[in-house]
Amino acid sequence: MVSVVQNVAIDCADAYELACFWSRVTGGPLHPEDRPGAPEAQVILPEGPVLHFNQVPEPKTGKNRLHLCLRPQTSREEEVERLLGLGATLAVDRREPGGAGWAVLADPEGNEFCVLRSASDRAAMGA
Repeated sequence: MVSVVQNVAIDCADAYELACFWSRVTGGPLHPEDRPGAPEAQVILPEGPVLHFNQVPEPKTGKNRLHLCLRPQTSREEEVERLLGLGATLAVDRREPGGAGWAVLADPEGNEFCVLRSASDRAAMGA
């Protein structure tokens, strides 16, 4: 017997607004019953677990112990710029001059996530 990951739960101050941000990031729709002000909201991804946002009273403190890593369909650089335009911030830049590495961004509530090299970025580097 094994367990299947049903969802990735993300604590936040505003479940609906943060779910809207992640919906724009992933292209996944919100659950049809989600509404502004609701204490929970979900982004339905085409593959893998659901992103489940839980409204909690305490603010985020410290670095995430678990985070999402995104592999963009466009180049990493284009995706970083797009996500910054959606309201993310650059937390730590781990990109290297030769093109390797990743960018650590934070969502509007400060939850860190990584943007990896795309398949085309990796192919261009031979990795």
